[in-house]
Order: sequence, then C-alpha cells, then structure tokens
Amino acid sequence: MKRVELLAPAGNLEKLKTAFIYGADAVYIGGENFSLRAMADNFTIEEMKEGIDFAHNLGKKVYVTINIFPHNNDLIGLPEYIKALKEINVDAVIVSDLGIFSIVKEVAPDLEIHISTQANNTNYKSAETWYKLGASRVVLARELTLDEIREIRDKVPEELELEAFVHGAMCISYSGRCLLSNYMTNRDSNRGMCAHPCRYKYYLVEEKRPGQYFPILEDERGTYIMNSQDLCMIEYIPELIKAGISSFKIEGRMKSSYYVASVVKAYREAIDSYYELGDNYKFNPKWLEDVSKSSHREFSTGFYFGKPQKQIYDSSSYIRTHDIVGLVLDYDKDTKIATIEQRNRVFKGEKVEILTSKGPNFELILDDMWNEEGQEIEVAPHPQMIYKIKSEKELKPYDMLVKEKGD
Repeated sequence: MKRVELLAPAGNLEKLKTAFIYGADAVYIGGENFSLRAMADNFTIEEMKEGIDFAHNLGKKVYVTINIFPHNNDLIGLPEYIKALKEINVDAVIVSDLGIFSIVKEVAPDLEIHISTQANNTNYKSAETWYKLGASRVVLARELTLDEIREIRDKVPEELELEAFVHGAMCISYSGRCLLSNYMTNRDSNRGMCAHPCRYKYYLVEEKRPGQYFPILEDERGTYIMNSQDLCMIEYIPELIKAGISSFKIEGRMKSSYYVASVVKAYREAIDSYYELGDNYKFNPKWLEDVSKSSHREFSTGFYFGKPQKQIYDSSSYIRTHDIVGLVLDYDKDTKIATIEQRNRVFKGEKVEILTSKGPNFELILDDMWNEEGQEIEVAPHPQMIYKIKSEKELKPYDMLVKEKGD
C-alpha cells in the first residue's frame, strides 16, 4: 500500500525548508501572481528554483498554486509563467479554472495538474471527468464526509490521487468560493485578495431603528455568524487513511514557521506511528497538545463525520498559548554555543522549550546570553537580532526556541 503523503503549506522559502525538515513529503507554494494567497510572502521564480532544488535533493516535491478564478486581464503573462514553472521542474500545478487548465495543457502538456478544492469537487463523476481531461489529482471539497470520500475512492480510477484537508482554517463559504469580501471591501477572494469578512463581528439592525444594534444571540460581544472553527483531524489518522485519501493537506500559507513546524511534526509522528504499529496504533494525546500550541481557533472535525453540530466559532480571536522566540542558525559542538535569530523578545534566565524536528522536545534555561560581539546581554529585544546561548544538548539548524505566553 502506498503511504499517504503529508502536504504542508509554505508561504516563503524559510517555511518551505522548515516544512521539509520537520517531516513534510511535499509543500504547496504560490508565486507572486495567479495564487489565492496574494497577501502571503510568496515566491519569485528564483526562490521557487532554490526551494525546488532543496526539495528534490531530499526526494520531496513542490506544487505551485495557480488557483485563482481569472478575469480576462488575469490571463496576461500566464502561458509564459507556466513555461517558467516547467523549466524549474515544478512537480505539479494546482488549478481550479478550466481555462487555466487548458493553457497548462497547451504550453506544458507533460506538467502534472492537481485540481484545487476551489473547483468544488464533491462527487465521483466530477473527479472522474477531471481525470479523463488529464488531471492526476483532485483536491476534495471540505464539505465531504468520510463515507462520501470512500465512495469516491471506490468509483474513480485507482491512478487518480485524492487529496483532502486535514488541518487548519475552514472557509464558511462553499469550498472557499466566497463573494462577501468582494462585495464589502472590493477585494476578490477568488483572485487572491480575501479580506476575511467572515471573521468580522456582526449585529442585527432593524430598518426603523437605525443605530440600534441587536446581537443575533444573547452575547454581549456580538455574534460571529460566519466565523468557522479550525479543522483538526490528528485524532483520526487511521480513519483518514482507510478512506483512501492519498494526500493529507495542512492549510496555512500565511501562518508562521512555528505553526508549520509544530503541526507538520505532530502529523508526521502520528502517520509514521500508524504505519509502524497498524492495528496496535494508539493515539498519543501529546500530538494534539503540540498542534494546539501554535496559533489556531477552536478545533472541530469539520464535515468528516456528518454535518457539524457546531461549526461557528464565537470569537474572532486566535488561541495562542506559545510564541517562538528564536530560530537556531548554527551550533558549535566544541563550545556548545548556539547561534539564534530572534523572533520574539526573550530574557536571560527564562525557560524555553526546544522544538526539534525529530525526537522529543526538551526544556532549556537561558542561563547565558551573548550578542554577536560576545558581550553578555540580559534580553534579546530586537526582531531578527542575532544572539548566542549555551546548550549542553546539541541543537540543529531550524530547531526553535518556544516560550509559553505570559512567562
């Protein structure tokens, strides 16, 4: 049986490398145009090539999103862009629009095509049709149950891969096809500029009572009538694999490197444990604890087990219990000194958790801190400043120093 792929988001080159180091089999990225995450850092062609070379040296893959719903002007330059992606050996492109699909087939007929969840793939005939047109993978709509996915798997060609989201933010609109942002802010979510109005706070106003705002539910904070919970399926790895899903997709190209590292590591460990133990597999609560430390909203299982009993999250704020305070750049085994790039303020004497790409995390007290000139310091206050710490345990590049919020 072919092992399931773990597919991670990568909003920039650092996140791409982080995803692979922490266990992803593939990443999906966006260029500076034609992607549904226009506000992410995104990649130049040169950065893509560096990321693809990094991935291929590890035997891993990079997929590029071209998943906007284009207007006529959006097609300008697209054939040349697709040719450039082919030249730098992108493993696949992710598309949602039939016109873009046809252009890929015209200018790069050998380039693998995945069909985005934006195409609303909710049945086996839709998936089968995309396969007949030449797609190698369909990203299933988030609104499907496990039973529906099993039926799709049974009724489509074995060669067609099925990808499904298993973790991250959920869009309240049908598979992300939202018009609300365009209507309210003139930013088209279907062309990469979503302003996330589903996260806004809403009240009800009666026509003849202007200025009087009534909460739809009895809640003094207002009512978040379209604000969805985050998806988290880490407790159900066996069920997902047995349903016939080929690739587990983590949402979050605009999330932090810490989010990518912690979530990918937890899912990697859970997946590997299942394949190693089979029927003796047992869920480790630590995995859920680990994915809960980085920024998220209240978790749910989405539509996998039927219509959600509760899908609306009653706050627009994130749950964030931990912050990354440093990224390991280098470690000298002789002196046991690590070079760190600051990400959030940290003080000498504080206790941090070291998030490692493999093996258990561990705690470290920052008894000694120095700046680049070797002077002792009491705090690393400046974003991306370089400082040094001592650790008896070996640290590796891309290990992360994490601090509980409020410490």
